[in-house]
Amino acid sequence: MKETYKPGSSSAPSGSYTEVGPRGGEVEGVRTAKVSEGSRMPPTSKKGNSWAKDE
Repeated sequence: MKETYKPGSSSAPSGSYTEVGPRGGEVEGVRTAKVSEGSRMPPTSKKGNSWAKDE
């Protein structure tokens, strides 16, 4: 299982991330975000979702 990051967390390495559901599965209307080191993760579309780094 991929490591996930909660919205607002700042400990994620820079890269491209995809929004995942509470159990790490796909969500409707795939959302992606590019995050640079030191910045915070953006909000998700639904409470309980998080971000997983793209490989």
